Amino acid sequence: MLYIKIKRIIDIILSFIGLVVLLPVFCILIILIKVDSRGPVLFRQKRVGKGKTHFNILKFRTMRIDTPSDKPTHLLENPGQYITKIGRFLRKTSLDELPQIWNIFVGQMSIIGPRPALWNQYDLIAERDKYGANDILPGLTGWAQINGRDELPIEIKARLDGEYVERISFGFDVKCFFGTIVNVLKRDGVVEGGTGSVEKKSMIIK
Repeated sequence: MLYIKIKRIIDIILSFIGLVVLLPVFCILIILIKVDSRGPVLFRQKRVGKGKTHFNILKFRTMRIDTPSDKPTHLLENPGQYITKIGRFLRKTSLDELPQIWNIFVGQMSIIGPRPALWNQYDLIAERDKYGANDILPGLTGWAQINGRDELPIEIKARLDGEYVERISFGFDVKCFFGTIVNVLKRDGVVEGGTGSVEKKSMIIK
């Protein structure tokens, strides 16, 4: 598909611009994270990429270093106890995701696509297999993110990822991109310590 090749070029150009333009923001956040708590600035976690290969996703660290690893936040018992002060701000504003611009630049991710699953989220990975959603690059944001994010049960999230695969195009990517900006500003769909609050019923997405 021609657009997939064009999409990769767009990812390279925009991620490079993002790394340069956002450098002052990166520096400020690095200082705030180091002042707020002990530990590294970046958090690395094994995720599932294109073709179910594994890669290390990058995030600004938002939790204490004694937080159980390789476990989704919503599966932790009382996850709020692990989140740092600056971490709460980073998560609410999604600024913790900014280091993934590097993952995009090196070709492990795309700007738009299904959010990469944890390597041990076997149920989500299996559901995505039904829709071919594991066959494209995962994204910084995607169709499922602007239609529920953390609130979505796995079956619906995978189905929305599959819908993205079917409708992938420049216009649809633009829709997802600006939809993400709106959601971030509204702080929609972020649930600490819970997921799946959207009922498992038929959803009609326009």
